[in-house]
Amino acid sequence: MSLDSSIEFCISEENVYLLCKKLCADGVADVSDLFVVFISNEHKHIPLWHQKASHRADGIILWDYHVICIQRRKEENSMDLVWDLDSTLPFPSTIASYVSECIRPSFELFSEFQRVFRVVHAPLFLSYFASDRRHMKDSEGNWTSPPPEYKAIVAQDGTVHNLNQYIEMSTKDVLKDVGEDSVNSVFTKQLGVLVGENQLERFFSCIPR
Repeated sequence: MSLDSSIEFCISEENVYLLCKKLCADGVADVSDLFVVFISNEHKHIPLWHQKASHRADGIILWDYHVICIQRRKEENSMDLVWDLDSTLPFPSTIASYVSECIRPSFELFSEFQRVFRVVHAPLFLSYFASDRRHMKDSEGNWTSPPPEYKAIVAQDGTVHNLNQYIEMSTKDVLKDVGEDSVNSVFTKQLGVLVGENQLERFFSCIPR
């Protein structure tokens, strides 16, 4: 497979949007098997390890939010895959490896650094996500970094910006229990469901193959 994990623009939500389309176009995955996962919290401070942007040996960095793609594998006994364009781990990595190495849920963190994961089914994300890149401009309307040359993403219903709805999340709103109803709701809720850092692997293991 010729997928390249290098990225051109530091806007993970758009990179993952394009990644989902490429995985499907290249026959690597069916769109129904893909999930877009936004990682953040109410404080907008979330640590992840093994990140390319880090200057530390362990690759740790504090993001305000981050976006990855998780592929649910249909084959029996196969491991689900994480596609993180900003990670130094293999591209893709198994979900077990990614959780262990990048998220490290067993690492004791202060409450303000606890991660929340918004899991959105890719078909819903590709239909309803929109960004006019306003978050890339300063208070005077100037670009803080050059934007991509391709057009901004507009949702099918004409919405031009709703990124804030995807990255607003709180540890108070994560699922109390990972059960059949909560797992099934990810296929119908436009903004997906919120899971805690100790629930992510279990949540995906409960999704039917």
